[in-house]
Amino acid sequence: MTPTAESEFEVELKVFEENRREWSGSHPGDYVVIQDEVVLQGFFKEYADAFKAGLQRFGVRRPFLVKQVWITEPVYFVA
Repeated sequence: MTPTAESEFEVELKVFEENRREWSGSHPGDYVVIQDEVVLQGFFKEYADAFKAGLQRFGVRRPFLVKQVWITEPVYFVA
Protein backbone atom coordinates (compact mmCIF):
# COMPACT_ATOMS: atom_id res chain seq x y z
CA MET A 1 0.00 0.00 0.00
CA THR A 2 1.37 3.39 -0.99
CA PRO A 3 1.16 6.01 1.78
CA THR A 4 -0.90 9.09 1.09
CA ALA A 5 0.56 12.58 1.31
CA GLU A 6 -1.30 13.07 4.60
CA SER A 7 -0.06 9.88 6.25
CA GLU A 8 3.46 9.89 4.82
CA PHE A 9 4.77 12.41 7.37
CA GLU A 10 2.41 11.56 10.22
CA VAL A 11 5.18 10.47 12.62
CA GLU A 12 7.47 13.38 11.72
CA LEU A 13 4.68 15.94 12.18
CA LYS A 14 3.79 14.42 15.55
CA VAL A 15 7.42 14.77 16.67
CA PHE A 16 7.40 18.37 15.42
CA GLU A 17 4.19 19.22 17.30
CA GLU A 18 5.51 17.66 20.50
CA ASN A 19 8.56 19.95 20.35
CA ARG A 20 7.11 23.05 18.66
CA ARG A 21 6.77 25.20 21.79
CA GLU A 22 10.31 24.49 23.00
CA TRP A 23 11.88 24.91 19.56
CA SER A 24 9.97 28.10 18.74
CA GLY A 25 11.35 29.66 21.92
CA SER A 26 14.96 28.76 21.19
CA HIS A 27 15.08 28.58 17.36
CA PRO A 28 12.26 30.68 15.86
CA GLY A 29 12.38 30.77 12.07
CA ASP A 30 15.06 28.09 11.83
CA TYR A 31 14.59 24.79 10.00
CA VAL A 32 14.58 21.34 11.60
CA VAL A 33 15.04 17.97 9.87
CA ILE A 34 13.09 14.90 11.03
CA GLN A 35 12.82 11.32 9.76
CA ASP A 36 10.54 8.99 11.70
CA GLU A 37 11.28 9.93 15.33
CA VAL A 38 14.89 10.93 14.61
CA VAL A 39 15.59 14.67 14.81
CA LEU A 40 18.78 15.72 13.07
CA GLN A 41 21.09 17.45 15.51
CA GLY A 42 21.16 21.20 15.02
CA PHE A 43 18.92 23.80 13.42
CA PHE A 44 19.47 25.58 10.14
CA LYS A 45 18.93 29.20 9.10
CA GLU A 46 18.35 28.29 5.44
CA TYR A 47 16.07 25.64 3.95
CA ALA A 48 18.76 24.57 1.47
CA ASP A 49 21.24 23.89 4.28
CA ALA A 50 18.68 21.80 6.19
CA PHE A 51 17.79 19.85 3.05
CA LYS A 52 21.45 19.12 2.27
CA ALA A 53 22.06 17.97 5.85
CA GLY A 54 19.00 15.70 5.61
CA LEU A 55 20.30 14.16 2.39
CA GLN A 56 23.73 13.58 3.93
CA ARG A 57 22.27 11.96 7.06
CA PHE A 58 19.23 10.09 5.70
CA GLY A 59 19.94 9.67 1.98
CA VAL A 60 17.37 9.55 -0.80
CA ARG A 61 15.73 6.16 -0.27
CA ARG A 62 13.15 7.39 2.27
CA PRO A 63 11.56 10.78 2.74
CA PHE A 64 12.41 13.14 5.57
CA LEU A 65 10.70 16.32 6.74
CA VAL A 66 12.29 19.77 6.62
CA LYS A 67 10.08 22.23 8.52
CA GLN A 68 10.44 25.80 9.62
CA VAL A 69 9.92 26.38 13.34
CA TRP A 70 7.18 28.86 14.27
CA ILE A 71 4.79 28.83 17.23
CA THR A 72 1.93 29.24 14.73
CA GLU A 73 1.92 28.50 11.02
CA PRO A 74 2.15 31.60 8.82
CA VAL A 75 -0.83 32.34 6.59
CA TYR A 76 -0.25 33.68 3.10
CA PHE A 77 -2.92 35.37 1.02
CA VAL A 78 -2.70 35.26 -2.74
CA ALA A 79 -4.87 37.61 -4.74
